[in-house]
Amino acid sequence: MDAARSLFLRNGYSGTSMDEIAALAAVSKQTVYKNFIDKERLFIEIITADIAQAQTQTQTNVQALASSDDIAADLRDFARRHITIVLQPHLVQMRRVIIAVADRFPDLATTWYASGPGRAHTTLATQFEELTRRGLLRTPDPLLAAQHFNWLVLSIPLNQLMFSPEEFTQAQFEHYADEGVRVFLAAYGT
Repeated sequence: MDAARSLFLRNGYSGTSMDEIAALAAVSKQTVYKNFIDKERLFIEIITADIAQAQTQTQTNVQALASSDDIAADLRDFARRHITIVLQPHLVQMRRVIIAVADRFPDLATTWYASGPGRAHTTLATQFEELTRRGLLRTPDPLLAAQHFNWLVLSIPLNQLMFSPEEFTQAQFEHYADEGVRVFLAAYGT
């Protein structure tokens, strides 16, 4: 999978062959096919593994929000971690690759969205619902609030990274995270 990930990120989906994957992994092509039915299945496995790793990194932080006593500080802490995890260079590159093949493999794009942003929004919405119940937020539509939060934090740097190899400093990420939280609380705070 590491060999395939490396090639997919460098060459894109269409520009990567199973022969190249086998050669880089130093295994036979039969071994690759024995473990993965085809290139699409291998690509899906890589996507879901990358998403699972990112979710594991953020899950504890998301769940901790429900018991927050300082919603502004805790949302800022979560947003700063979230932006750093989601905008890791290999995840941004993987997003580019998936977008490039979305018309050809719509199930692949659906898998990425459902397993990544879709699941993250649902998990965050559950926490926002609890925070609303506790009187710390006002989210009549917790799922929409979660989507707003995510895009307030991520949209500017993500859009720039999708189209250029620009690198952001940690201070820049923190600025986007903090401002996203400030605007979110202006709309959804109590």
